Amino acid sequence: MAKPNLYVLGACTWLASFAAATHAYAGAGIEVTMNQAKIVRLTRPADTIVVGNSAIADAAIQDASTIVLTGKGFGVTNLVVLDVDGSPIVDEQVTVIRHDVSSVRIYRRSEVQTLSCTPYCESSYKSDAERMSESEMNASQ
Repeated sequence: MAKPNLYVLGACTWLASFAAATHAYAGAGIEVTMNQAKIVRLTRPADTIVVGNSAIADAAIQDASTIVLTGKGFGVTNLVVLDVDGSPIVDEQVTVIRHDVSSVRIYRRSEVQTLSCTPYCESSYKSDAERMSESEMNASQ
């Protein structure tokens, strides 16, 4: 009987653990686009919903088994959903991203403004920095 090659066995073990870790990481979490909503379907009715940082994402209950998750600010937070017994239904990381294809970011000193460019670049509201900049431009004319 031939002896197993320890190097090959070690490499296979490492590859298997790497693949499992990569798969777990790739499937983990919920990605939401800034200023858009995503439907989260639950396997059983929810009783309690907690969002770690409400400045990043917001969760609204549509019905006992459906949550509407909305991206409010760029970043990462978490979503915890518990059933009536206090058992977790969902405990996931939520990442809010921007839609790069049709947006432009403008940096004015420490302020950042994101414009939607579909097809013209415009803001749905004016930030304090944008209002200040416009008033300064108008005052100098």
